[in-house]
Formats: sequence, C-alpha cells, structure tokens
Amino acid sequence: MQIHSQGELNGGTAGAHLASALPPMVVCPLRTAQPAASENLPAELLKVSPQAPEPHLIEYAAGFIERGSVIGIPTDTFYGLSADPFNLSAIERVFQVKGRPETRALPILVNSIEQAVTLARDVPDAFLALANKFWPGPLTLVVEATHRLPLKVTGNSGRVALRWPDSAVPAALIEAAGGPVTGTSANLSGHPSCTNAQQIVEQLGNRLPLILDSGDTGATLASTIVRIDGDEWCVVREGVLPESELRKAFDS
Repeated sequence: MQIHSQGELNGGTAGAHLASALPPMVVCPLRTAQPAASENLPAELLKVSPQAPEPHLIEYAAGFIERGSVIGIPTDTFYGLSADPFNLSAIERVFQVKGRPETRALPILVNSIEQAVTLARDVPDAFLALANKFWPGPLTLVVEATHRLPLKVTGNSGRVALRWPDSAVPAALIEAAGGPVTGTSANLSGHPSCTNAQQIVEQLGNRLPLILDSGDTGATLASTIVRIDGDEWCVVREGVLPESELRKAFDS
C-alpha cells in the first residue's frame, strides 16, 4: 500500500483530482435591492352585503385595522379610508395613501352617540341636539377632541370631526375592530371622491391591501360639516343636509 504524506495530499495528485471536480467559480453581478412585490400588488376586493355584511368578512377586514393597515370601506355617502385613529403609524399611512397634508384633520367614524362622546373633550348641547336629530346620517360634527386622541388625527388643531354614518358596513367594522375608525374619503387629495370600489382601485389600487366592496353608493354630495363652539354652531361645508334642515333640530 502506498502512503502519501500530508503535503502530497494537499498539493499533489489528490489535490489535483479535488480541484478538477469543483465547478468553475462565477462572479455574480451586484444587484440593488428591489421593493417587496406586495408593495405593488393591487388591493384585494372583498364583496360584502351593504344591508347585512357577512360577519366572517367583517372580522377579516377588522384584522387589517388591528394590524395597523389602511383599508377602503363604503359609507352612506362616499367610500372612505379606515384605520385605527389611536395608531400613529396607521394615521401616517392614511396621509401617505391619500397624499393629504398633515395639517388637515382626519374625520372619525363612530357607531353610536355614546362612542362619539368619548372622543370629545366637552359635549355641548348643540352637539347632542344635532346628533340626536340626524345620526346616523350624513352629518359631521366638529368639536374639541379628547386628549386620548393623537394630535396628528386632528391635524394639530385639537379638534375632531365625528360622524355616525347610516351604513351597516362601517357600523359592523367598528364593532368588530373594537373602536372607531378613520373615515376620510378614499381618493387622492384633490381628486374626485369615489362612489364604488373600482374608482378606488383606479386612484389608490396599489396603495391599499383591501377594499370592502358593497356596490355603488349612489352619492352625489358629501356629508354636511358643522363646527360647534359651546352654544354656537356654523356650517363649514354644506353637503347632503342643508342648513335650513339643521335649524329644525333647534326649533323642535
């Protein structure tokens, strides 16, 4: 039997056989990091019943809210962008998705007057008169915000815009998510508001993970916005409800 020294194994016949068995080395070109594929994926469209939204679909959508995502939902006027108003990163994402200046407050949707009261610092009589008369419905009430709300939600104004829409989908979503959600219109800032899911896809499709699609809302006007300061109130934006109709809340 022939015995080889360690040096012969490393540099001799055995080393040559080992080298010949290895594949040739290829130098790979450096590649720059590419965005994750999910960043460019279109939104998932999820059909839900506008009158009786399916509980398992609402629970699925609520999971996105709880994880800090922004989703598109129908209301009784236009579709809105919903996120957790107490989650700062989610709020920042709403501004990014919409291209909205952070100096403009984000409306918040509730599913009861009691829930709205928890978001207001004070509850003027005018607030209760209008809410009791027109909620749920196309009326947004602007009051001083509770300190529980992040200042960013108020556009650094300290005031919050509250609305209880007359729509089963947001009401069920708020219940499933365990709290109120944002309700700014689901469109690029400065672009037309959307009455159906396809219009949202055209404007924001790859910016949202999910859109709840309950068909066309048929809306032509947004909600009426009323600012309340103590006993004083004024119409900031006249929408579905005209000012003459609002005055009836104080005449009766």
